[in-house]
Amino acid sequence: MPEVKRLFDRNRMWAERLKEINPDYFSNLAQQQSPEILWIGCADSRVPANQIIDLPPGEVFVHRNIANIVVHSDLNCLSVLQYAVEVLQVGWVIVCGHYGCGGVRASMMDDDNGLIDNWLNHIRNVQRLHSAELELLDDHRRERRLCELNVIEQVRNVAETTIVRDAWKAGAGPEVHGWIYGLGDGLLRQLCVQKRGDGELNVLRKSLEEDCDVHP
Repeated sequence: MPEVKRLFDRNRMWAERLKEINPDYFSNLAQQQSPEILWIGCADSRVPANQIIDLPPGEVFVHRNIANIVVHSDLNCLSVLQYAVEVLQVGWVIVCGHYGCGGVRASMMDDDNGLIDNWLNHIRNVQRLHSAELELLDDHRRERRLCELNVIEQVRNVAETTIVRDAWKAGAGPEVHGWIYGLGDGLLRQLCVQKRGDGELNVLRKSLEEDCDVHP
């Protein structure tokens, strides 16, 4: 299996490059992790958390799934969030979506996708919630706007968890940010933020899709 061997070769070269820069890099990294950021992102291979914010291993605690969804019944996501907030005591939770999201696109179609349709229904709920706005847009803009709205609603979901609420009541807890990434230009845009003491989510702009790349 030459392809698998190539991956091990690349791993070895990567480790050697880092040790040339700092011989103690891995021994120091092995001692502990103290990231200040929890990143909840899409599983899309084109949106690697550490790389697009140019941070090395150990700086970002990461949870990824299809379409960066936060569901209060998802024990995987909630366990990550609890560990990040209560143990790592991160200062920021970032929900990051991206334009051209395959999960968002699939949720807008009538196709039978099998098991994943149960997951995509969470995005369809976002679409129904904002149907009046979305129905005014053409197909391309509707998809891009739904990518944004999905991020905003997932930020609300994070902020409404007992994990974050309890931390805020105790006078601690993270800021929760919603970002979106442009595949066509590699840039991040901030959509919304909610902090301890905020009465409600602060949506920074109605839509940023005009600022981004025309294509996904």
